[in-house]
Amino acid sequence: MSTPVAEPAATVQPRVQPTAARRALREIGLVVVLFLAYKAGRIVADGHVAEALANARDVWHLERVLRLPSELAMQRAVLPHLDLVHLANSYYAYVHFPATALLLIWMYVWRPAHYVWTRRMLAWLTAAGLVVHLLLPLAPPRMLGSVGMVDTGRLYGPSVYGSPTTDTLANQYAAMPSLHVGWALAVAIALIAATRGRWRWLWLAHPAVTLLVVVVTGNHYWLDAAVAVLLLGLVIAALPRAAPARAVAIPRPRVHA
Repeated sequence: MSTPVAEPAATVQPRVQPTAARRALREIGLVVVLFLAYKAGRIVADGHVAEALANARDVWHLERVLRLPSELAMQRAVLPHLDLVHLANSYYAYVHFPATALLLIWMYVWRPAHYVWTRRMLAWLTAAGLVVHLLLPLAPPRMLGSVGMVDTGRLYGPSVYGSPTTDTLANQYAAMPSLHVGWALAVAIALIAATRGRWRWLWLAHPAVTLLVVVVTGNHYWLDAAVAVLLLGLVIAALPRAAPARAVAIPRPRVHA
């Protein structure tokens, strides 16, 4: 007499977790969307030339009332040194996006606990900046020829902008806030939060150099940077706090009695 064979119970298939490659591609897609939103928002804000120039004159006058250092004096101090001018133009043109992208890649690979917080910080800062661009179109100081400022990128190169009347890739009337300064400070804050040691504070050199560069090249006013710092502070205050950096624990060999 044969023994009946029990039918196998239905097995529950475990939910497939996304692979590391899929997660990486998803994050790359999110960063690309952030970049495209940044570019699209600046282009949407275009078309307010007269208003942007009027606002530029008002900002210039307000800075003089507040007795802020003159952007013109800063620029004229550097113009006789063409190597410094070219270096400043290159820093403005080639460091902004690559430094931010490298930060996100490094965070994703080496500091995943800080990555999401950093990405959200940059995204919300960019969104807040685009709102200000829409509400307050502002021509950069390099367009204020009446006060003596010049466009160092156009005159000495390299330049990231074409003629304002034909440039369809960027809105050149969106000087406030300076997302160059805001992103640079965000990069420094993220690296300080994600690393240990007293030397990590040297990351603040990046936003400090960026601030000098955007002023010397005539791309931003001091107040553009101040508004960017204010927006970043509000964004950081609204986000959940990032986990503190921790030292990697090195396992010790067990000592047997």
